[in-house]
Amino acid sequence: MSSQIFADKEQFWSKLIVIISVVVPVLVALLFRLPQLNLQLPFDVMLLPKFHAIINGTVTVLLMASYYFIRNKQVRAHKICNITALVLSALFLVSYVTYHTLTESTKFGGEGMIKYVYYFILLTHIILAALILPLILFTFLRAFSGKFTQHRSLARYTMPLWLYVSVTGVIVYLMISPYY
Repeated sequence: MSSQIFADKEQFWSKLIVIISVVVPVLVALLFRLPQLNLQLPFDVMLLPKFHAIINGTVTVLLMASYYFIRNKQVRAHKICNITALVLSALFLVSYVTYHTLTESTKFGGEGMIKYVYYFILLTHIILAALILPLILFTFLRAFSGKFTQHRSLARYTMPLWLYVSVTGVIVYLMISPYY
């Protein structure tokens, strides 16, 4: 039944995905131009970067498990892993925006070659994080629409890129964490 709902409204979902895929990166980019808010939260916001790394690490494990499950024809487990990874990624985005709304950006303090390695990883992470959003959403749409051949074709690109973004999210955190 749910695949029929998505198939019937695929044009609507496709337009929504395009809008979300444009609006989210624009809002995140604007976030770095706005002054930090002075809000008091019931917890220390400096805990959020570690939380983000934990989410990214969990998403990494879920994506690898998802791949294992689909290779072993365990479709239900594959679906659960991917939906969980998507929900965690959305939670990450909300938390990331919250953190950067309330704090200034942390400067990387490393010098020499490690600085170039850090900025290469950070730059590729940021670019691919923006580009992966529509791929993830269209891959999900194809699955929920029951278009599994198209889903598989798109997932061949989505999964390794999403995996790269989640792994490099952890690496960026580990590299910059001494400077918080």
